[in-house]
Amino acid sequence: MNQIKIDLERILSDIDRNIFGGYLENLVYGGIYYPQSPHADKDGLRADVLSALDRWKLPNIRFPGGNFASNYHWRDAIGPLKDRPVTHNLAWNTFVSNRFGTDEFIKFCRKMNIAPYICANCGDGDMREAADWVEYCNGTGNSSLASLRRKNGFEEPHKVKFWGIGNEVDGPWQVGDKTPQEYARAATEFGKVMKRVDPDIKLVASAVSLWEDHPFPMFEIQPSEWVERTQLMLEQAGDYLDYLAIHRYANLNVNDPLESYMAFAADFDERLTAYEGLIRSVRLEKGIKRQISIAVDEYGVMRLPHIGRFEKMAVNLEDALMTGLYLNTFIRHARSVRLANFTPTLTALGVRSANPDNPLLLETLFYPFELYIRTCGQLALDVFWNGDTFSGNYLGRTFPGIRTLDVTATLDEAHKQLVVYVVNQSKNKAMDTTVSLTSGQFTGNVKVSIVNGPDIKSENTHEKPNQVMTRETTLKASGKSLTLTFEPHSVTAMVCSVS
Repeated sequence: MNQIKIDLERILSDIDRNIFGGYLENLVYGGIYYPQSPHADKDGLRADVLSALDRWKLPNIRFPGGNFASNYHWRDAIGPLKDRPVTHNLAWNTFVSNRFGTDEFIKFCRKMNIAPYICANCGDGDMREAADWVEYCNGTGNSSLASLRRKNGFEEPHKVKFWGIGNEVDGPWQVGDKTPQEYARAATEFGKVMKRVDPDIKLVASAVSLWEDHPFPMFEIQPSEWVERTQLMLEQAGDYLDYLAIHRYANLNVNDPLESYMAFAADFDERLTAYEGLIRSVRLEKGIKRQISIAVDEYGVMRLPHIGRFEKMAVNLEDALMTGLYLNTFIRHARSVRLANFTPTLTALGVRSANPDNPLLLETLFYPFELYIRTCGQLALDVFWNGDTFSGNYLGRTFPGIRTLDVTATLDEAHKQLVVYVVNQSKNKAMDTTVSLTSGQFTGNVKVSIVNGPDIKSENTHEKPNQVMTRETTLKASGKSLTLTFEPHSVTAMVCSVS
């Protein structure tokens, strides 16, 4: 029998809702912005996509996103549509109409009540361009850029709070990638001028995407230097930065067993712990007093065939389990992880740029993200767990003793609501479990929401759109314990009233 024990007074940290952020990049055109769609509203935005996104109530969303940002020049995408140039984006080797730009992004965010997070070009862009972008968006005076925004129809400032200084600048796949020394210098100077324009913005440095286990042999990649890179960044730009962004994808081969998928979560947790220690160590040694948090502003599953090339595959239940594991990790590390952006934001809606006219399809990973974002409390709790374990191998590393049930819990003190999140990582074994409170009591019905499907390869298709979805049930609970069986390959949230 597995055991989960929870002390309502053992609080790890408050939880920043910005860990449930979204992400836009090369799926903007045809994904969100598609004026020729029968679903398009007066702004050219797809109403069907907006309706699905509204179920999440995203706190923030990142634009223009990943590799696209390293060759993106914001001035190309403002002003009258007829005057905007078609540009060649070198990151994805595509031509861009620039009909969706800064102002369209802000209108989208306002319509959806989402905070904008803009990623500035630190590839082939410079600090002046980045500072001017801040001025255009947030300027309140009579500068030419603030006046240009007003001329373009926005009298009030956009009030963009979150700003990234480049994307994956440690990666050789980027336009304008930089050595640790080059980026530490760039982050300092970008940060200096951007915060002089608006001291209230929050700056996100592009810290680590290139880890030493990077799996892509098509790139001639030098050994990772993420420790030195982070140290230099903090030493030189620490007075300006609010977040260090890390990107971590589950880089899995197409034929890897489920245990390898699940072992990734153990690897990710280990790296987050190490990175937290690195930040604390440098801050202490260098006397950096400002709080610098971690932003995981790209994450998800990236399946690869054995030759190391990207492979387009259907999204299945494994992706849903991985999404739950990511979110559990953020909750466990809530003290340091204060911002995150779900890379497959539009993929979760079945949006494909190659087939934008296809109807929406809620993919498997839509449901765990919705479950967490709707139920997560304000406080992360320290959970005791005892039970079955397994071993897994991820990119050549063996992880013994992985907990079959990956467990976190949150507390909403005002509403006296405890939420217990459990990912059962077993492919075929249900887990009988006792959940007990060492302080407080269960005081009523427990709402149990389960994301699951017939097997780990289950996927939602237009022919069978509900293979994987959320099912709900209710059980009664009183006193200090209850017993529940967690289904194989499932993500479960237990919403409990407690005293």
